[in-house]
Amino acid sequence: MNTSRCTRTFLGLVLAALTSWAQAGIPIQHWVMPNGARVYLVEAPGLPMVDVQIDFDAGARRDPPHQVGLASATALMMSKGLAAHAGAPAMDENALGEAWADLGASLSLGASNDRFSVNLRSLTRTELLDGAVQLAARQLAQPSFPTAVWHSERQRWLASLAEAKTQPAYVAARAFATAVYGVHPYGLDTTPAHLQAIEAAPMRAFHAHHLQACHARVSVVGALNRAQAQARVAQLLAGLPQGKACAALPGVAQVQPLARAQDIDIPFESAQAHVFIGQPGIARQSPDFLALTVGNYVLGGGGFVSRLTEQVREKRGLSYSVSSYFSPSMHAGAFRIALQTRANQANQAVQVAREVLADFVQHGPTEAEVQAAKDNLIGGFALRLDSNRKLLDNVSNIAWYDLPLDYLDTWSDKVQRLTASDIQAAFARTLQPERMVTVVLGAKP
Repeated sequence: MNTSRCTRTFLGLVLAALTSWAQAGIPIQHWVMPNGARVYLVEAPGLPMVDVQIDFDAGARRDPPHQVGLASATALMMSKGLAAHAGAPAMDENALGEAWADLGASLSLGASNDRFSVNLRSLTRTELLDGAVQLAARQLAQPSFPTAVWHSERQRWLASLAEAKTQPAYVAARAFATAVYGVHPYGLDTTPAHLQAIEAAPMRAFHAHHLQACHARVSVVGALNRAQAQARVAQLLAGLPQGKACAALPGVAQVQPLARAQDIDIPFESAQAHVFIGQPGIARQSPDFLALTVGNYVLGGGGFVSRLTEQVREKRGLSYSVSSYFSPSMHAGAFRIALQTRANQANQAVQVAREVLADFVQHGPTEAEVQAAKDNLIGGFALRLDSNRKLLDNVSNIAWYDLPLDYLDTWSDKVQRLTASDIQAAFARTLQPERMVTVVLGAKP
């Protein structure tokens, strides 16, 4: 059997095992470490590898107002070098990259609106996993934040910001976020002035204050049992502040509802007009999350079978694509309708999209539409779990949002029980079509 066939056979077996597993139930083990870290484990012995995600409450919502971008800058620079420590030599970015390549493992860091996430992937062969965990622990606890490297990266970032401002989609999206979120951190944009205010010292302070063991949510999927996972998590977090040294984090204000409708027209030389219509939606922990997910499939999330596509594209030819979606987070992430259209059709496209939305909020979907949406979502559910990485994404969401441990096992049943009236009520509670932000960039009068 050739290598390609072996690979296909192996991947097919893995997919079959994960699909069967998803149907049978996914046991998630959970415990709290002595240092306060919360661990979520799914044992997956079928592959000799492990994926780990460590999440901290250190996303962009924790950026100081005068240093928007600090969380992302800290994540970026934690991969640019390590300080010497306890006899281990300093490492620059090249040496660090070579070390990871030699181990056949990877570590990535990034900051979203809410989370500062660290992702480790390694084979579980003892000598390789030992090396990967030791190196990851150093990268977590002993980044060097080299000033010269940061200045170079900052220049690249500044150039990227300047380029982004020439892109119509970016300009429209930024105007939409600012109008929807106001002064909430979700609406803040990194500017050159913010970046110029960021140096190595603020990054070190952000790292020391926010990356603490007691705040860690650790998700593990792979060929480790509970005792092995606990030992590896303890190693990974050993260099971070532990236990009583951990400082409590202040609360973050909630996103405020919109008081009135707002129409924003942005002149821009663009081949097409870019349109966003929306408002603050829901937090991820909202009890309406599943009803809105199913309903949005009917409204604008189901591609060619959605109402927005039928009315805006199919019947009137106003846009090649149109969609709606919710972005639930720790706070009320935005609901938005997005489309592009010819500049001289923008006003008509907006009117039709608004009419479709208002009708949906008032009357909801039909039972037939709901059943079709449920069939599609439930039928595709196993594909959300058909790799260690996808399963890890789901487990980390359960960990981050304090969802029930049986969330994945009960998801399909809960979706199946939803009715059209449940969905209409959830949309009526959540959306106010008469008080939405509408951004139109590049329209012609």
